[in-house]
Amino acid sequence: MSGYAQEIYERVVRNNPGEPEFYQAVKEVLDSLTEIIDANEDKYRSVSLLERLIEPERVVSFRVPWIDDNNVVHVNRGYRIQFNSAIGPYKGGLRFHPSVNQGILKFLAFEQTFKNSLTGQAIGGGKGGSDFDPKGKSDREVMLFCQSFMTELFKYIGADRDVPAGDIGVGAREIGFLYGHYKRLTSLYEGVLTGKGIPYGGSLGRTEATGFGLIYILEEILRHRGGKLKGKTAVVSGSGNVATYAVAKAQQKDMRVVAMSDSDGYVYDPQGIQLDVVKEIKEVRRGRIREYAEIVPTAEYYEGKGIWTIPCEIALPCATQNELTLEDMQTLHANGCRIVAEGANMPTTREATDYALEKGIIFMPGKAANAGGVATSALEMAQNSMRMSWSFTDVDAKLQHIMADIYDKTASAAERYGVPGNFVLGANIAGFEKVADAMMAQGIC
Repeated sequence: MSGYAQEIYERVVRNNPGEPEFYQAVKEVLDSLTEIIDANEDKYRSVSLLERLIEPERVVSFRVPWIDDNNVVHVNRGYRIQFNSAIGPYKGGLRFHPSVNQGILKFLAFEQTFKNSLTGQAIGGGKGGSDFDPKGKSDREVMLFCQSFMTELFKYIGADRDVPAGDIGVGAREIGFLYGHYKRLTSLYEGVLTGKGIPYGGSLGRTEATGFGLIYILEEILRHRGGKLKGKTAVVSGSGNVATYAVAKAQQKDMRVVAMSDSDGYVYDPQGIQLDVVKEIKEVRRGRIREYAEIVPTAEYYEGKGIWTIPCEIALPCATQNELTLEDMQTLHANGCRIVAEGANMPTTREATDYALEKGIIFMPGKAANAGGVATSALEMAQNSMRMSWSFTDVDAKLQHIMADIYDKTASAAERYGVPGNFVLGANIAGFEKVADAMMAQGIC
């Protein structure tokens, strides 16, 4: 990185103290765009394109008071980062987790801008959430929190303005409570949230989309190299929505997934993960992954980190940001792993990503690999606008086409700039070009 790009990165660090994830996301993009930026420096500088690109259009922060089942009043922070609307209304999930802060949401919204661009759909980048933790809360407590959260958020969203979705800690239950209160506050029945239940405007295939999309793009990677998913051994971190449906589709493709995890530890089952048991534990009981080893005799549970020490051919990080470190990547490489595809947002550290590229590990970044969820959210928006409902088969076919198109855009951009197979650079370039063209066309705004 040099010149204009370096100036912009220094500006980000100076103006956003204490937000390392945001710095990391911006630096990765700017590093990838150096050649483009240098070639167009005068044009971009004349309209302060990069200065506008790294600054959110709007940052909303608010308090969220709620009362628990013991009549104790709690106050959490709520946020919505509306980052870039150059190609469409803001689109991105809501995350309820104790780790949520403004810096993490800015990194996620910045990434979302380019991810949404890659889908080819008319959606801009946004993200939001709260430091509220739904784990261990009763349905009533979650409902009261969601209603309080929406009482402020509804002022800033709408079907043609900003359409949030779910993310970590925000599933079908939370989306239902949020949507119900939005409808009550506005008297509008519109597609303002995606990930809704099927009876009230949701899309078939949305629940599965991010995990399925991850496997579809993995299939594209191998297809272009004359390989197949059948028989490949994989390790999947996480056990939430993305991980669960990535495992489901992987098993449909005759892959053998031998490990999954949660924030406490991981389970290793050399016979292959029994997904019905995981679903019962995580989706029905809302339990911990350790319970899997108590049910399945072939499995072993290990406390803490270490899932990446398990030998595999394919690694799919599907949990949270920066979970896969340089040491982890070195271990994966030594154990024979040759493909890493990110199911989560920036789950791999920059050092680990660079090492993977250096060693020839095929690395598909989250901007491309986990775009299936937001792509299908946009399909849900389209169905809501038309007052229609497509079949699961139709939605899934559209998702497969979108993921194949994302692969093609990413691979083509990497080849155009002389680094074939560098999907990190390809995804950043392909996502940036569309956003930059739209921003240039719309003037200073």
